[in-house]
Amino acid sequence: MPEGKVFSSSELQKVNDAVALAEELVSNYFKISSGQWLRMKYDVKTAEQLNYSERVDGPFAQVVGYDGKKKDTQLGSSRFTYYTVCLQDGAILDAVKENDELMLFPFLVYIVVHELVHIVRFGKFQQIYSASSIAEHAMNEEIKVHDITWKILSEEPLPGMDKVLEYYKKWIEKK
Repeated sequence: MPEGKVFSSSELQKVNDAVALAEELVSNYFKISSGQWLRMKYDVKTAEQLNYSERVDGPFAQVVGYDGKKKDTQLGSSRFTYYTVCLQDGAILDAVKENDELMLFPFLVYIVVHELVHIVRFGKFQQIYSASSIAEHAMNEEIKVHDITWKILSEEPLPGMDKVLEYYKKWIEKK
């Protein structure tokens, strides 16, 4: 899997800001309280934090699910799933570099909102995580998630978001 480019410290600040905004937008859209949001188990990682299996060629990010269990318990009821949003720094930076109209911050917001929508859908059992990698289910899920992401962000007055939505328009038109 690719090693490549990593976000600079100023770009990492944009990642942090994009994650904060994305969490707010997604929780507002799905009407998730702050308490419910805090119970969601996920993390966002960038290239320097990813292990080998979390690095992929092509996509800007992926969600990886892991099984966990509370420490010092033997009961199956203590098991849970947590997710890692794996940002692919090099792919994101290359896309912004190759497309003069894309700005990093709104592009990151779109990517993170998109991945958080997946996580919410998994948590609400609107999509089963294990089925999300089956080709026919994956494409249908991607179209649904891009549609929801579009709904969340199309009204967001964020400079440069219009260009990001135009970039992703092909996904919405597949419906």
